[in-house]
Amino acid sequence: MSSENTPPSALAGIRVLDLSRILAGPYCTQLLGDFGADIIKIERPNHGDDTRKWGPPYLKDRQGEALPESAYYLCCNRNKRSLAIDIGKPEGQALIRSLLKNTDVLIENYKVGDMEKFNLSYAQLKDEFPQLVYCSITGFGQDGPYARRAGYDFMIQAMGGIMSVTGPQNGTPYKVGVGIADIMCGMYAANAIQAALLYREQSGNGQYIDCALFDSQLAWLANTGMNYINSGKPAERFGNGHPSIVPYDVYPCEDQYIALAIGNDGQFERFCEVAGMPEIATDLRFKTNTDRVANRETIDQIVGDATRSRPLQSWLDDLAKAGVPCGPVNTVEQAFADPQAQHRNMRLTMPHPDAYNEQVELIANPVKFSETPVSYRFHPPSLSEQGDSILKNELGLSDEQIEHLKSKSIL
Repeated sequence: MSSENTPPSALAGIRVLDLSRILAGPYCTQLLGDFGADIIKIERPNHGDDTRKWGPPYLKDRQGEALPESAYYLCCNRNKRSLAIDIGKPEGQALIRSLLKNTDVLIENYKVGDMEKFNLSYAQLKDEFPQLVYCSITGFGQDGPYARRAGYDFMIQAMGGIMSVTGPQNGTPYKVGVGIADIMCGMYAANAIQAALLYREQSGNGQYIDCALFDSQLAWLANTGMNYINSGKPAERFGNGHPSIVPYDVYPCEDQYIALAIGNDGQFERFCEVAGMPEIATDLRFKTNTDRVANRETIDQIVGDATRSRPLQSWLDDLAKAGVPCGPVNTVEQAFADPQAQHRNMRLTMPHPDAYNEQVELIANPVKFSETPVSYRFHPPSLSEQGDSILKNELGLSDEQIEHLKSKSIL
């Protein structure tokens, strides 16, 4: 997996035991894996991560038939080796403890109290493994009135406030079109784990990390949440608009829509010049951003009437020259086909021996390191694809011992 010519990875030498499933935990460990960590994904025998079956679409085999790996599963499980273990049985728990002897990080997203029933909670492991960084991801955290409730992205978006500010101004609240509560919690967890590893480097001590989807969603409210905290006024829905910046919205062109992100008065003046209405920039109702926010509906109507007069590409060309932030409202297909996305290599092809054309298409990691580049070493694994090799090479089990464990449904 490495050679003299292979650039170093930032987290090379770090091993992560991943007992998580669905999205938040697997997204976290995929990030760590992209940065070089060795991820062993622990899954339920004969079942695996729930998202394997969250399709269609599914990865296709060489005959064009669906493999048991959905596109959802593929989005967050590369750079991992899969091992199926039933941690509900003592023999499975013993295997986990054996793996922990050479493990830096354990991450899990079981319900509060479940890991204690499996004899694998942080309290039950910390004395035996004092350098272990242990991260739990749950819907609501390890304490509080909702701690034992299950948490899924959609309900967390609803409870965490983001849906109250997403959607048409006078319409129904909307969730974000991607599982952002899960994704952001996974990113917070990955960041926290790396901070804990730095602390361990200094102190020699591991620690426990408690990450909650609900907490992450509240934190992700950012300026919208701060606007409420500092004003006491409930946040409003503005559709595609911005509560504090105008014009900052989607406007109709002759053929398509354009997203205008006019963030200051100078940009507004230049937009008005390109639009052939310089007098609007000096109108006292619109001269400053504060003025435009106060007269939002009027200026939005004026801008929309102007943009309708020309096709999208004409606006994009002229506004780019004038330094006015804008862009097309792309479909997902158009976004990946965009020259910038292609230049930045945001689509990734990896070898996959079971897949059609023996390859799988993935979304690349967006981080560009100068010294420790992201590495892509393992395709998203089939269930327990590396199970026997891990048990043999990491734990020294014989073929007979492995077959015995399989006969007892431990593996």
